[in-house]
Amino acid sequence: MEKQNIRAEIEKGFLTVGIEFGSTRIKTVAIDSNFNTVASGYYEWENKLENDFWTYSVNDVWVGLQKSYSNMTDQIESIYQLRLKKIKSIGISAMMHGYLAFDEHDDLLVPFRTWRNNYTNEAAASLRTIFDFNIPERWSIAHLYQALLDKEPHIEEITYITTLAGYVHWYLTGEKVLGIGDASGMFPIDPTEKNYRGDLMEKFDGLLQTYGLDKNISSLLPEVLIAGDEAGCLTREGAKLLDPKGDLEAGIPFCPPEGDAGTGMVATNSIAVKTGNISAGTSAFAMIVLENSLEDVYPEIDIVTTPSGSEVAMVHTNNCTSDLNAWVNLFDELLNLLNISISRDDLYGQLMNHSLEGEDDLGGLLSFGFVSGENITDVSDGRPMFVRMPDSRMNLANFMKTHLYSSFSTMKIGIDLLMQREKIQIDSLVAHGGIFKTKGVAQNILAAATESPITVMETANDGGAWGMAILAKYMTDKRNISLEDYLKSFVFREIKASTAAPTEKDIQNYKNYIKRYKSALPLEQKASQFILGDD
Repeated sequence: MEKQNIRAEIEKGFLTVGIEFGSTRIKTVAIDSNFNTVASGYYEWENKLENDFWTYSVNDVWVGLQKSYSNMTDQIESIYQLRLKKIKSIGISAMMHGYLAFDEHDDLLVPFRTWRNNYTNEAAASLRTIFDFNIPERWSIAHLYQALLDKEPHIEEITYITTLAGYVHWYLTGEKVLGIGDASGMFPIDPTEKNYRGDLMEKFDGLLQTYGLDKNISSLLPEVLIAGDEAGCLTREGAKLLDPKGDLEAGIPFCPPEGDAGTGMVATNSIAVKTGNISAGTSAFAMIVLENSLEDVYPEIDIVTTPSGSEVAMVHTNNCTSDLNAWVNLFDELLNLLNISISRDDLYGQLMNHSLEGEDDLGGLLSFGFVSGENITDVSDGRPMFVRMPDSRMNLANFMKTHLYSSFSTMKIGIDLLMQREKIQIDSLVAHGGIFKTKGVAQNILAAATESPITVMETANDGGAWGMAILAKYMTDKRNISLEDYLKSFVFREIKASTAAPTEKDIQNYKNYIKRYKSALPLEQKASQFILGDD
């Protein structure tokens, strides 16, 4: 679209905005009527381990939101000489799961507990048995029940729990609602009714009563909405919160807030049956839209939904690129010490490309990038480890390739389980995330790990924020078609993409690596017993 046409869209308020709170970056993306990114802004942040809980500062939530949005509007002003005042629609997305609990005064009772916390083993295992449905440690209901089992004082004061996306949406619109995809990471969903499962809510109410709590779970959870539903409008207070400069007008419609898994599915056109996508960042997850419900219950496999409510098998791993990023940061520090100037993107790209020279067996190197625990591999606490034999061939190419292999290792184990036991068929598998920005490196390794062709779209780096903007635009377009058809017929009609198919040699190399990886797993599983923190 020509510059003058985009200026006209900005002036008329035709842009749509998606904001996603990712694990390492809060990103704001504005798209035009042709779904193209007009401008973007971001704010980098990191979770912290405080008092044994992984958390983000609530203050950082709002500082990051404002700076990310402001960076986007500054970019618009720089390119088009216009201040953004009107927006067609907005959507908020964030990391799924976790625990934000509030009292009757809407005050936060305990610091935000993120998806990365896996201290809820007892609660999750108990609910899994009671519900005959997998309840992962990350899910909001597991956090709530664990707090109940631990007799945490705040339990008596809870009147509302939600996710990060639901929290931000609530403060901007006043509406306590949640998109069905994000809601499916709080409590099990009935895909027919498009709502929380009533039979399991009754069972949980019984548990609350057993522990003397005069509450019911339906009153504590946000209302469930599906893609296309209206989810409130930006209030005057919300406008000031989002844009302290005062340019943004109130009254902008919001679509249902969603989880990053749902926006990842949208961003990769992977919400139709037998399609799948893989999102890779601090955490990683593979999402496969199911034709039929799984026959068995697997602790390693989450059952969530698309933003339109279809069942999805989710292989979620708490760790993906964090350890890899830590090593890149170390190399960056070395270069700074030597007064060598290179951008972080260039450094990352050169290291990634250099990994292509790594040997088939990675020189005998082995890496466990467990910054936090993993239920799939039965690792209770994170202890990142790099291991080698005395005669291993340790060079930079092998080192980088090993850490790239390691980034997808746990997810590979979960996907193999799903394929082997449930015989799931996948027509297409699309990947997105910053790790795929360097073309043909992580994409090829992931293809070998999944034994499947991997497609990466040109929009891969915009990721969930772009996907969230698409959901917001879908709500206002009112084309009276399903989200699946909307994506297929309009959004992805002209999107460019590249597909990498694995060779038999690459597949075998990764299988050999995973065999060594599994053999050494007991080292990682026991590491927390011997490598202790400061306390």
